Amino acid sequence: MLVLGIETSCDETAVALVEDGTTVRSNVIGTQFEHHRPFGGVVPEIAARAHLDMMLPAIDRAFVEAGATYADVEGVAVTAGPGLVGALLVGVAAAKSIALAHDLPFIGVNHLEGHVCATQLEFGHLEPPMISLIVSGGHTSLVLLDAEGRFETIGQTIDDAAGEAFDKIARFMGLPFPGGPEIDKLGRTGDPTAIAFPRAMMNDGTLDFSMSGLKTAVIRELRRREAVGEEIVMPDVAASFNEAIVDVLVTKTLRAAEAHDVGTITLVGGVAANGRLREAMADGCARTDRRLLLPQPVLCTDNGAMIAAAGYNRLVAGERSPLTIDADPGLPLVPLAG
Repeated sequence: MLVLGIETSCDETAVALVEDGTTVRSNVIGTQFEHHRPFGGVVPEIAARAHLDMMLPAIDRAFVEAGATYADVEGVAVTAGPGLVGALLVGVAAAKSIALAHDLPFIGVNHLEGHVCATQLEFGHLEPPMISLIVSGGHTSLVLLDAEGRFETIGQTIDDAAGEAFDKIARFMGLPFPGGPEIDKLGRTGDPTAIAFPRAMMNDGTLDFSMSGLKTAVIRELRRREAVGEEIVMPDVAASFNEAIVDVLVTKTLRAAEAHDVGTITLVGGVAANGRLREAMADGCARTDRRLLLPQPVLCTDNGAMIAAAGYNRLVAGERSPLTIDADPGLPLVPLAG
């Protein structure tokens, strides 16, 4: 089954064709960094308008790269939520139009489920149970896929997502958007123990996260040093900030795996490209004798292939979405059919 996947939940216009839920035939990702960089973050209205401009070229290119036509497609999957509602609407409208025009099965899928299913594009079909840490600009969540195929959010941020915190601190430090890669790169030459930034909610007994206090602590420390004329070593600030986030993410993910007796962990989402996070999660899984499924960075960031994979799983289970569904910025995770 060849499935067309469309993803427009934030600022990537992404279209892919995936065969049997695992084989990527094409994976086109149109970025909007230059549109949003002057503002230091994603502007929803600009994102929606950029999706309108980029959608049809992205679809055309996906078919060319896959060497396919609409006659080869057996299903259409699209991110129905969560995300920016204006951005979501563009992708949902495009997917509905294609499904209607070509009389194809149509399925709206959850963006977070797509991130989990990105794993199967590199490691084969999902083998539950597994714990997924989904960490990006809009989400920092721990998701359990249990033995019966049920998705359950067992932990999430109560304020900023990790990627959002990276972007805000990078902007304060004078680094360009997107901030996560810039802090990761700058921190490689710094000392991660130079500044003892707080590890919020590390031992609160939950699997939730909080990034807001850490963000405030970094800003206060930089202002304090500036006020007293103390040297500010930016690589040390970046490394220490990065380490504080990574420490909490890895610790809570391993606790979730232990609490639910799960031996497989996946790390996905745009922040999963962070070099220190990948290294620390690999070390933690090796130390606790757990299997880590870590897709290549292009599959961790928002992409259409992960949506096609998630859509394939639901289409083969017999699920279909009516063409009357709306984009839902708060779309919940729901179990797979059957």
